[in-house]
Amino acid sequence: MSKKIKTILVDDERLARQELKYLLQDFPDIQVIDEAENVDDALEKIHRLQPDLIFLDIEMPEKNGFDLLEELEYLPKVVFVTAYNQYAIQAFEADALDYILKPTKSERVAKTLDKVRAEIQQEKMSALMSESKITQDKRIFLKDGDKCYFVKLADVYMIESVGNYCRFHFGTHRPMIHRSLNKIQERLDSSVFFRANRQQIINTEYIADIESYYKGGMKVQLTTGFELEISTRNSVSFKEMMGI
Repeated sequence: MSKKIKTILVDDERLARQELKYLLQDFPDIQVIDEAENVDDALEKIHRLQPDLIFLDIEMPEKNGFDLLEELEYLPKVVFVTAYNQYAIQAFEADALDYILKPTKSERVAKTLDKVRAEIQQEKMSALMSESKITQDKRIFLKDGDKCYFVKLADVYMIESVGNYCRFHFGTHRPMIHRSLNKIQERLDSSVFFRANRQQIINTEYIADIESYYKGGMKVQLTTGFELEISTRNSVSFKEMMGI
């Protein structure tokens, strides 16, 4: 028997949760382990139960679905279920997993679950090939004001500390999230991401040029044109990592 996909339904409307739960009964590999009616309730249950998947409404009292994703440390697969098409389009401009417009229909849910299964299977295969904390193909959710992104770590070329926030650099985007650089570093693959100095972590796949610099430090230019300094303290481990 294949492993069940543990699922939590997050929606402030009880009837909406009941309808979705009823539809999910047609899919034996989906196990609805709990429901939540607001963001705070969902936060507690997701952190405690660590589901594989959540079906998430956007419009809820006090805090919305985007607020929930911003506060989560553990991020399962996310499928938005919303009556507001404009929110879904905005949220998934950066290739989110999927969204479903209310009223939900079985055929649409089936297509979404195909995507969920494919994503889970791909991650299982990646785990067999690598012991890294988070693979380069892993997508992370970033919310910056009204803008939301689902971005692969492979596309992030630098992360830098800005006060109590961290700014992620990918493509032409520079969203900031309320996290410490140390906390983010703990979840990154140290064979790919390197702590250049107190303020910046770089994706070494984007290094274009390396030069010696002041007092034993090093200067690095990325393929994106960005230049930064490897601190004297970190230059020894950087040379070992890069084989120079």
